[in-house]
Amino acid sequence: MQVLVTRPEPDASEFAALCRENGLTPVLCPLMDVVFEDAVVDLTGIGALAFTSANGVRAFAANSADKTLPVFAVGEATAQTVADAGFRAVKIAGGDVEALAGLIAGHRQSISGVVLHIAGAARAGDLIAALTAQQIAARRMTLYAANAREALPPGALSLAPPGWVALFSPRMAALFAKLVESAGEGERFGNMRAACLSDAVAEAAGAMAWGSVHVAKARNSAAMIDLMKDNA
Repeated sequence: MQVLVTRPEPDASEFAALCRENGLTPVLCPLMDVVFEDAVVDLTGIGALAFTSANGVRAFAANSADKTLPVFAVGEATAQTVADAGFRAVKIAGGDVEALAGLIAGHRQSISGVVLHIAGAARAGDLIAALTAQQIAARRMTLYAANAREALPPGALSLAPPGWVALFSPRMAALFAKLVESAGEGERFGNMRAACLSDAVAEAAGAMAWGSVHVAKARNSAAMIDLMKDNA
């Protein structure tokens, strides 16, 4: 069974490897290119770091060698990247900004300073507003951008029905629908199946017709694999 992998690198290759391990055939087709900023990260007065994506962790690590601050991660995948980067302590939220804000609020007594959110140029949700509403001092630093491609990568048109298209964010799902429409390939993908990381992703995927739309039981790569295997 073929799986169109729409994630940007390096996540695309990591998910493709997981597909192969589970008997699925990945077709690499990143819809975005991640670019890290070159910046000076001032940690004066910072009591904790908040990451809402694995790329935020990578962007921070590319600009700062400090791994001593406590970390709050939006979900399991981001937390794994935090651990891989060498941070000592990480607390894991339930997969979205609201859950992350709640997690941080629950540990406010242990945070001796401002919470610094390392973010991308495009964001789903406003962590700073959520924390400010709970009277937690926080600020944002944008250290990367995920730039959308302007056309479907050629590999997308090699996918054979009833293949899967793996979608990991609402932005990615909406972009895929837009590029399919621009390419005039709506009929081709009307026979494909969408594997969505969350209900919000499935809602964005609804901007185009599919053979079927499925939502993973948990917000991680393993659950996406299980979804596709269980519905083979």
